[in-house]
Amino acid sequence: MSFGSVLACVAVLLGQPGGDPERPQTAGARQAARRTPVVEVFEANRDAVVNISSTRVVSVRRRAGGMEDWLGEIFDSPFSRPRRFGQTYRATSLGSGFVMHPDGYILTNAHVVARTAERKVSFADGREFEARIVAVDPKKDLAVLKIDPPSPLPTIRLGRSDDLMVGETVVAIGNPFGFKHTVTSGVISATGRNIEVDEGVAFRDLIQTDASINPGNSGGPLLNILGELIGVNSAIRGDAENIGFAIPVEQLLDQLPEMLNIEHLRRVRLGLGVSGRDAAEVTEVSAESPAEKAGVRPGDIITAVDGEPVKCDTDFYFTLLDKHANRPIRLDLLRKGQPRTAQVTIREVPKPEGAKLARQLFGLQIHELTPPEYRRLRLRPGAGLLVVGVEQDSPADEIGIIPGDIISSLGRYYVSTLDEAGELLQYVHRGDEVRFNGLRVEQDELWHISGTLAAR
Repeated sequence: MSFGSVLACVAVLLGQPGGDPERPQTAGARQAARRTPVVEVFEANRDAVVNISSTRVVSVRRRAGGMEDWLGEIFDSPFSRPRRFGQTYRATSLGSGFVMHPDGYILTNAHVVARTAERKVSFADGREFEARIVAVDPKKDLAVLKIDPPSPLPTIRLGRSDDLMVGETVVAIGNPFGFKHTVTSGVISATGRNIEVDEGVAFRDLIQTDASINPGNSGGPLLNILGELIGVNSAIRGDAENIGFAIPVEQLLDQLPEMLNIEHLRRVRLGLGVSGRDAAEVTEVSAESPAEKAGVRPGDIITAVDGEPVKCDTDFYFTLLDKHANRPIRLDLLRKGQPRTAQVTIREVPKPEGAKLARQLFGLQIHELTPPEYRRLRLRPGAGLLVVGVEQDSPADEIGIIPGDIISSLGRYYVSTLDEAGELLQYVHRGDEVRFNGLRVEQDELWHISGTLAAR
């Protein structure tokens, strides 16, 4: 090989085409040569990914088998460990999330925001917003937050998880250990994985990936190489490396309509069920409901709410969250291809009596904890409802609930007020079984209790 040929080879290695030292590549050309699909996925989605910093007030007590114990073991949320018995302090945990709707609705894991007093969301451009919880489903480990941005936000593009291929490349974006907007990549290691985290608590059909997921990644997106959401990063195997798990996007989309249903979140009635990934098709209209009275029929396609376009069922439910009771809303519809409109008024519903329902269904006498009781029990506000009495031979008595216990959740939802309990128990009928979680305070010990109540 001639001396000139050697120089040409060296020049190519240095990024100088043709070996001409007078023609160096531009910075843009060099970046274009190194650009990979992972780079493009990150750049296309980073503005829709958020970091979440949550603050909870923790009362340190000796506990056995508490919920924080198993959460700390299975999830990547860095729960603070106890310092000194009787001490109360503010603990901060980190997580991730992503924008699902441009009006400021953010999706994350339930364990990222469960029992938090404050939540702050930050974007890649440095903007920060206070966030409030809209809906939480602990059983599916999903939560929806709301922030109030001054302008519409970019969103993550939804993909599919029913056609995943083991071995295909995936990208995770999140907030591991507080390192904001960190991107990692890997492959899908397996699908259909199941995780048992506690008696009666399990997560099914998860995506397993070797993309690096660490404490703080919880709630962040798992994306395919097209930049589409295929899962929500949720858990890691703490005693292993590069074994992470994500909730498939199909599970998320199946669950969101129920989580966002305003009839479940507020004391209102609409009487309208909508479903569809490609269109918001009316699947159910309840008898004597506002929707029926407005002339809405099953099979109608909702295309807009008060002029805001609706493309799928989740669009419809997100849009309704900002609507108020006793005010008419305009629905633009397609019926057999023909455009129509309907004026529907969401109606308020009287609040059910939570204390009365708990007594009738389970033989439980409950009331809301007062500030002195919180201090006496060394619990934080919102910990649950206090059991003050149990009827003999009632469902509550049969499973061992005693006065002084704290009921912290019914079914999939946390409860801290009688109104919240009433909203959940109004749908329970004789023979139904309701899973509960709670706390039992005994001397200097705080125990986690759980079980199933059968309605009488």
